[in-house]
Amino acid sequence: MPQKNLFICYPKCTTCQKAQKWLDDNGIAYELRNIKEQNPTIDELTRWAKKSKIPVRKLFNTSGLLYKSLSLKDKLANMPEEEQLSLLATDGMLVKRPLLITDTTILVGFKEADWQQLK
Repeated sequence: MPQKNLFICYPKCTTCQKAQKWLDDNGIAYELRNIKEQNPTIDELTRWAKKSKIPVRKLFNTSGLLYKSLSLKDKLANMPEEEQLSLLATDGMLVKRPLLITDTTILVGFKEADWQQLK
């Protein structure tokens, strides 16, 4: 039985709002999860990074205030992947969003051309 698509977002984020509108307009069902209220766990992040084949550092929200205040731009290059995953799991605002997890795909950020494959 296929799992329901999981849409992880921050409702106040305009990019997340655009992605959610796109899902709704295209009739794609999903379960909504607020990243600020329910942060991804280290296990989830590890699974998603492996499944998507995206480097862990690409899961960071590089435009976020928390990312900048922690000076992560300079620190990530020398930080082991396990430490990056642990850090991501501490606060949902560090994680790039929106995230869409389907049976076959993991989409990070909203690029409409990438999301077209869901139709």
